[in-house]
Amino acid sequence: MKLSAWSRDELRARLASGGLCLNTGPFISRIRTRIPAVVDGIALLYADNAVAPDAPFADFHIALSQPLGLRRWYKPQVLFDVDRAVPFKPLPLNQALPLLEWGLNWCIGIYAHRFLIVHAAALEKNGCAVILPGPPGSGKSTLTAYLVHNGWRLLSDELALVSLQDGRITPLARPVSLKNQSIDIIAKAVPGATIGPRADDTAKGTVALMKAPTDSQERIAETARPAWVIFPRYTAGAEAVLEARSKADTLIELGRNAFNYSIHGRRGFEVLARLVEGCSCHTFTYSNLQDAQSVFAALAAQPRPAKQASA
Repeated sequence: MKLSAWSRDELRARLASGGLCLNTGPFISRIRTRIPAVVDGIALLYADNAVAPDAPFADFHIALSQPLGLRRWYKPQVLFDVDRAVPFKPLPLNQALPLLEWGLNWCIGIYAHRFLIVHAAALEKNGCAVILPGPPGSGKSTLTAYLVHNGWRLLSDELALVSLQDGRITPLARPVSLKNQSIDIIAKAVPGATIGPRADDTAKGTVALMKAPTDSQERIAETARPAWVIFPRYTAGAEAVLEARSKADTLIELGRNAFNYSIHGRRGFEVLARLVEGCSCHTFTYSNLQDAQSVFAALAAQPRPAKQASA
């Protein structure tokens, strides 16, 4: 069933006791918490996700809680616990909801080695995926948030999961992390977007999470074939320009952005090399989101080869 089928009281009780088994693409996470902001955030941002009253197995067992003692009342904090270990220092309590997302990303990056994991957004249209790597400030998440409300399906905002068997991208369709000015930009440009509360003064500035569109959740079992690797770069006042990028440079940069590239050794190199060989590679400079949408629409309209080389 969808999480939205549960009442708020049912959700709160489940999270406070045995835990909520939340389906996020190829992973099931059992989440426990009594923190009201996290309960409300999950209800808002994961309303379309599949849940189960119980599950015999979960990939990650996660708890978010407040420390005991004075820290529960004086400058309150939140702890992220996975499998009874605490991998991070406590954060201010107002960052509890973003911490859930950051922690889930960490769990995938550390443990999900059945995929080659690239730090990049991934979107799909007409069965083909575009991979968007980019450092903080590049405009990657802003562009992603806009495109997934204008004809593209969200696969992931942060982690492109590349199959080691066939090179296809497996969806996560979790919330998109918006930062600083991007929050107001998307709220204005996409009136229908569901954006959660803001968390100020994080290591990344002000952060707010945007719910994945319902269509992206309903098609979460559909993988996509990589067709483009595009490095976005927001530049104030710049025209929307798509420039070809060499496959050699693209391969090197994707390797730098892959969390577990070295763990897979030769196989990781071969999977990434085949992915790049089957994609058109570009750098994309933009400032206006509507212009960016037009460029991406034209790109998606171009005919693609029928089949990518097997990985």
